[in-house]
Amino acid sequence: MLDVTDKTATHAPPKDFQEHLALLEAQGLIVRIDRPIDKNTELHPLVRWQFQGGMKEDARRAFLFTNVTDGAGRTYDMPVVVGALAASPRIYSVGMGRPATEIEAAWSNAIANPVAPVRVDKPPCQEVVITGDALRQPGQGLAALPVPISTPGFDAAPYLTATLAVTRDPESGIQNMGTYRAGLKATDRLGVRMAARIGGAGGFQHWLKHNKRKTPMPCAFVIGAAPVVMFTGPMKLPIDLDEMAVAGGLAGAPIRAAKCVTIDLDVPADAELVIEGLIDPELLEPEGPFGESHGHIALEDFNMSMQVTAITRKRKPVFVSILSEVTPSESSVVKKVAYEPMFLSHLRDKLSIKGVRRVVMHEPLSNLRKVIFVQCAQGMPRSEVWRALRGASTLLADCGKICIAVSEDIDPENTDAVFWSLAYRANPIDDVHIAPYRSAGHGPKSGAHGEESTLMIDATLKHSAPPLALPAREFMERARAIWEELKLPAITPQSPWHGYSLGDWADDWETFARRAVRGEWEVNGRETFARRRGGVRPETPVRDVEGKK
Repeated sequence: MLDVTDKTATHAPPKDFQEHLALLEAQGLIVRIDRPIDKNTELHPLVRWQFQGGMKEDARRAFLFTNVTDGAGRTYDMPVVVGALAASPRIYSVGMGRPATEIEAAWSNAIANPVAPVRVDKPPCQEVVITGDALRQPGQGLAALPVPISTPGFDAAPYLTATLAVTRDPESGIQNMGTYRAGLKATDRLGVRMAARIGGAGGFQHWLKHNKRKTPMPCAFVIGAAPVVMFTGPMKLPIDLDEMAVAGGLAGAPIRAAKCVTIDLDVPADAELVIEGLIDPELLEPEGPFGESHGHIALEDFNMSMQVTAITRKRKPVFVSILSEVTPSESSVVKKVAYEPMFLSHLRDKLSIKGVRRVVMHEPLSNLRKVIFVQCAQGMPRSEVWRALRGASTLLADCGKICIAVSEDIDPENTDAVFWSLAYRANPIDDVHIAPYRSAGHGPKSGAHGEESTLMIDATLKHSAPPLALPAREFMERARAIWEELKLPAITPQSPWHGYSLGDWADDWETFARRAVRGEWEVNGRETFARRRGGVRPETPVRDVEGKK
């Protein structure tokens, strides 16, 4: 791997994902793996080592797998890439066509000046169209796609992760694109999770309207669009703002769009692959377990059931997956690069707190949202320090559970320095405030549910919790052996480097995970299909309904 430290992007934003890959390759930012790699047991653990192996951020690369297999001996005719969206800020910057210092301004301009997409005929994303019986043949449909298992040893199925899920408000007609997970259930069925917390994601709000009308909700999962399009999914954009128009603002030109083959939605015309379908407006089925970005395994919830009506793709597509789960990860880099300058701009420009120097969202394990450090100028008035703390803790409903202000001489990236500042510069009786009524936000659902508070919390484990969301030890050890066989850069495992149980893990979830790595996820799907039921809200824990221990 090359040690590329220049973070300046001087090109226009790439128009599609394969142009983006070419730019990454030209800059030495892709590792190409041509030996057989098992998508269920080896692929994600191998890439995970560059996050858990003590490598510097600038040394991380995208991994392109050209010889993807599974445990049953199947070889897939589609390469898989992981890390190509945001393994590092440099890779994110290439996708945006801008240096990192200009990204916050680019987002602000795009949101203020969206550019509507333009409809085209004969789009590349529909060069191959699979519908009807062809979706339901054994080994075909979704099963023919090289979808990796993200957290082998714990996940119940292969999951679509680097997604844009397109839905439309049945009342206003405005489309929404969000990054939601979708687990394979059958060759023509997905289990879909669209966040219902904190008011609910755009797709979830659309589902509520379809639920009221008792009409199936059209949904299209887009895989591998231009980065400026893909990056809109994780952003906290207004629910009535068309993300494809914001992407056009980022690109400086309309995004080419195409009407889906079997449903009435528009998707990026130059996407690698699109999965079209209808989500049941009433019947939900158990979905999960799956390794989540809050650092634990998300256990079974009742979530949406999507009947696939078509799979369309380019003739020679690249399948895109993203590393999430325990942070740092690719998904946390996507957020960190955009969120930190957004918070800084909010405090300095919107709230006019001129003494704020930096905002750093703590990434390792805590996943940015929960812990925020605000660096303040020497001599900044105490009233302004407290305005900065309140502003950082309230900008987003799920960010800023713990906010700590430090002086300019403290590097907020160095948690040891932050602890030193806490130890010697803070008097708890004078310098600590606890604000009640914070949303619990993104986190495991074990233990008591309800609201949280801001700033101080005893972080010791008080009850059993879902497993740590890393591949199980056996898969990480196997992947490390392959890493060394390929003579990739030396790594130093950083604890924790594998997943393990923390007590909240049922025998049937273990069975699901073991089946998944053997390629038997369809058995799991048949079992959960038989357990579908109405009258429950998305993200209702299965054991709250079925009494599972």
